[in-house]
Amino acid sequence: MPDCLNCGAFVTEQYVRVFAPADMETVRVCPECPDMIREGSDVREAKASRQQ
Repeated sequence: MPDCLNCGAFVTEQYVRVFAPADMETVRVCPECPDMIREGSDVREAKASRQQ
């Protein structure tokens, strides 16, 4: 089962198919990551904390 490389949270295979780069088997950041966000083809630190 795939896990997020940033926080280790479980991600579904469908989520990986959509958001993982073509050369990777899992995602670099997921919706559970409070400190990182996807920005285009990059990942960067969030400018502010996410509200939950």
